[in-house]
Amino acid sequence: MNILFIYSLQEIETSQRPLRSPELLQFGISYISAVLKESGHSTRLVVLSRSTEAKKNKRIIDKYIADFKPKLICFTAVSSEYGFISGIAGYIKKAHKDIYLFIGGVHVTLNPDGILNDAFDALCIGEGELPTLELVERLGNNTPPSGIANLWIKNSSQIEKNNPRPFLENLDTLPHLDREMWREWIIIGQQPLRQAVLLGRGCPFECTYCCNHALKKISPGKYVRLRSTEKIAEEIRKVANEFPDTREIYLEVETFYIDKDWALDLCAKLEELNRDLIKPLAFGVNLRVTPNTDYEALFKACSRGNFRFINIGLESGSERIRSLVLKRNYSNQDIINTVDSARRHKLQVAFFNMIGVPGETFEDFKQTLSMNRICLPDWVMTCIYFPYPGTDLYSLCKEKGLLGADIDTEMERSRVNLDLPGFSRKQIKHNYDWFYYHVYKGKRPTSGILLRVLASKLRAWSKLFQLYLWLRRNSVYASLKSSLQKSADF
Repeated sequence: MNILFIYSLQEIETSQRPLRSPELLQFGISYISAVLKESGHSTRLVVLSRSTEAKKNKRIIDKYIADFKPKLICFTAVSSEYGFISGIAGYIKKAHKDIYLFIGGVHVTLNPDGILNDAFDALCIGEGELPTLELVERLGNNTPPSGIANLWIKNSSQIEKNNPRPFLENLDTLPHLDREMWREWIIIGQQPLRQAVLLGRGCPFECTYCCNHALKKISPGKYVRLRSTEKIAEEIRKVANEFPDTREIYLEVETFYIDKDWALDLCAKLEELNRDLIKPLAFGVNLRVTPNTDYEALFKACSRGNFRFINIGLESGSERIRSLVLKRNYSNQDIINTVDSARRHKLQVAFFNMIGVPGETFEDFKQTLSMNRICLPDWVMTCIYFPYPGTDLYSLCKEKGLLGADIDTEMERSRVNLDLPGFSRKQIKHNYDWFYYHVYKGKRPTSGILLRVLASKLRAWSKLFQLYLWLRRNSVYASLKSSLQKSADF
């Protein structure tokens, strides 16, 4: 059977090639596609954006449907993309009535009520590989789908709600994810390719702004699962062979130190793998800092394994906000010690920062700025807090009356949704825009700092940010940077 996947995102490079890097592929649909292909089915992908003209999106959809003739279309959406995806599904249902429409993903999993009032014929709660395969087999046999665990199915005016199946315990049973489906949607530039490889699923922590604390309650069984180090190394070797331009791989996992022995063994296998490669691969990974933890052995192993960087979620520099609001219990000294340890082993460090958190005051924000100035991460990834429905922090926002009538999903995490008593909308946006400047002022060239400020300001407006991305891809960006540097020197 032919199955078409539709994925959307707002921040794109071009409508023809929306993704700037292979590392930005979406794991969920990539694994589902791999499972379907392994069972003899054919899949294709369409990547859309609400930044693209509506008529153009419809032309793209019509072309793929005419060429590929799918019997099933699968959608996924985070909460900020759901409205757009729902509209696309509505168009398809009117224009192509015989195609079965199916949706899954985190937003649908945590907020399933009302979804089937839209154009979708069924939805998936939780992990989708096996439920989707069962659905495809029923549709392929022209059997009305029913009794499929994880699925809610629309039957006339009734909705059949099936119980969830346990989380997939052994991730090694899954085939390597389908990278081929993404090729036509990625810009292949002059920069060395970066890929992403999944290490595991689930998170042991309870961060209130994240979906994991809610997702772990969806299904029975073990939620935090790691792939075997052998299977991971096998996939990385496969990526290196199939994509010889690859120079770096991001190892996707909620936190790398879930299992110390497993992490050290993976580092050893990556070190061994690199000995066989003509051009060794570099790696990066995410690390959740925990109190009073000595990371020396881990970072030593990472260094031998040719890790280039470690991502650390500082989120807030205020210990009060972290512990009472975000449920992230580590001290600022724990962060400082971890950064120092990483740098002793020649690892670069990046910080995730979040601004405008419920309960945050301007004084709390200044502590975030201070921690960044103290640690001077090699780069920062800073966002404005976005309230995701289904999370504990969203519920708190609702309870405290911090949400307006509608959540602004335009340029998610770059616009302010909360007006906090101790940190106004204007203050939040201003400090988001100028965050990079205040962290690196006097530490980095002024031209680069000012361009980052410009990017932050434009990010809140999709059309202007598209212009910025165009400038960045072309020589105009280098000329502007040079002009800014001359002005600063003058």
